[in-house]
Amino acid sequence: MDETLARQVAALCQDLHARAWVANHDGNVSVRLGDGRFLASPTAVSKRDVRPESLVVVDGEGKVVQGTRRVFSEMALHLAAYRARPDVSWVVHAHPPHATAWAVAGESFWDAPFLAEAVVSLGDSVPLVSYAMPGSSTAALEAAISRADAVLLGNHGVLTVGPDAETALLRMELVEHLARIAALARPLGGARPLPAEDVAKLLDARRKAGLGPEGRANAGLTGAGTPPLAPPTTDVEALVRDALRRLG
Repeated sequence: MDETLARQVAALCQDLHARAWVANHDGNVSVRLGDGRFLASPTAVSKRDVRPESLVVVDGEGKVVQGTRRVFSEMALHLAAYRARPDVSWVVHAHPPHATAWAVAGESFWDAPFLAEAVVSLGDSVPLVSYAMPGSSTAALEAAISRADAVLLGNHGVLTVGPDAETALLRMELVEHLARIAALARPLGGARPLPAEDVAKLLDARRKAGLGPEGRANAGLTGAGTPPLAPPTTDVEALVRDALRRLG
């Protein structure tokens, strides 16, 4: 078990708990290893208490091949995300309250983007995937995550992906931030969407910055095989600033 990655997974789990984005045994984190295996948080453990030694390694079918604990029941969702996105190395699932409120209401808050910077960081869609019991087909999730970096899981929570731990966490943070803004704006008449032509320019800047599925594909990262064992941290904020500068 890679000690550096194990410490990162444990730290991310504890961060989710500290932010009150999970409760009880909610939420899970995984990272793709370089040999068709995945390092994952265990089931039935508060994210506050996750430590490197409590993690498990699973194979491509979700079977534990290293570690003494059981893997979480939602590992199939993580494996689906990895199949759909060979460019990502981390998957994070949590229940941040504002974003999860939209998910349980069966609504998406980002079909009509309203903040320019967020379009560059997150794209123009956070798809809502209909509720499904653990063990059900993951086809809908695979279709959604193939074109987005974050999805709302109906009656469930949020799932984000990234090339590194920080990016996956920042995307979860941004989804929750936008969900809260959308909820606060609703009594005031709702958030006013950005002009369509501006969204198109922002999405082009996003692609050129190498962000999102299309941007990473253009950079040759999709379908290029398994990502590195410990990919370097992506300075997303710097990429966003650069993309916005290009817009003038």
